[in-house]
Amino acid sequence: MPESVSDEHLERMRTVIKTVPFAQLLGLEIVAASHGCATLRMEIRSEVTQNYGLLHGGAMASLIDTATAFAIVSQLTSPERFTTVDLTVNYLRPITSGSATCEARVVRAGKSILTLSAKVHDDAGNLAAIAVSTYIRLKTPPAA
Repeated sequence: MPESVSDEHLERMRTVIKTVPFAQLLGLEIVAASHGCATLRMEIRSEVTQNYGLLHGGAMASLIDTATAFAIVSQLTSPERFTTVDLTVNYLRPITSGSATCEARVVRAGKSILTLSAKVHDDAGNLAAIAVSTYIRLKTPPAA
């Protein structure tokens, strides 16, 4: 079982997500985190649905991308920069109401490349999407 992050680390993560304008636009919230794992939720509102009332695929992909990023953040002990290289999403079932919850976890954290997996469920626990994401660590510029 993954090691829990401290309450202080979790609060820092919740503060960080509040500073990301796109995350705020989508209404993303951090539900839980442990070392290498993060769970985020998004309420289904008309602003994140497509014409048929289904959660927009781009909004779900953004939930996944943000959850995987926070799974990386959950295991960091010092500031580090990284960015998404690839995100593959398999949409399995539409979500029309309630919320979408994404559980993301680090599968492998290499020296340069990080690989993560994610699952999205609706409020009834139905699996709505699965994803694999790859990130690359960015070189930090030298201190001046």
